[in-house]
Amino acid sequence: MATPLAPASLTEAVPLPGGVLIRPAAESDAEALAAAFRHSRDHLRPWEPRRPDSFFTAEGQRARLREQAVEQRAGRVAAWLLTDGEAVVGGLTLSGIVRGPFRNAHLGYWIAAGHLGRGLATTAVRAACQAADGELDLHRLQAGTLVHNTRSQRVLAKSGFEQFGRAERYLHIDGAWRDHLLFHRVLNDRHPA
Repeated sequence: MATPLAPASLTEAVPLPGGVLIRPAAESDAEALAAAFRHSRDHLRPWEPRRPDSFFTAEGQRARLREQAVEQRAGRVAAWLLTDGEAVVGGLTLSGIVRGPFRNAHLGYWIAAGHLGRGLATTAVRAACQAADGELDLHRLQAGTLVHNTRSQRVLAKSGFEQFGRAERYLHIDGAWRDHLLFHRVLNDRHPA
């Protein structure tokens, strides 16, 4: 029987299988995060918006992490990194967090080149779902994938997400407006506080 997965924490590092940690992102991660994005630039290009060269620098990541911290303190974002020793090997973000009767957030994640096929994305998504339910008291998460991104669709399916639609020209990815499949997972049916 598998050991139950600890939920990602909003404040501390949590071990995932294989010696990887999922932990909150911090400004001090700027250099390691920039290195991971530089290393994975070609690997991530088809799945992300076009990035300026400054995105791949420590200064660019430091500015991004500062903005993310402001959004996190306001309760609109929760961001984690996956680390293997000192190296950043992935990231996961809940953004657009909405309270009230919706209690929803958008899920995004990425795994660095050379670290695919280890189950990191699935494990991290499951841990974040538990944090979204237990720590953030959200009702639902949603995510979108490019229509041809079957790997990401498998991650979502293995993590309890169901497809609920298709959005034409949904996001500007790799230089063009791209269609996406939309997925969601209902975390609980508790009454909103």
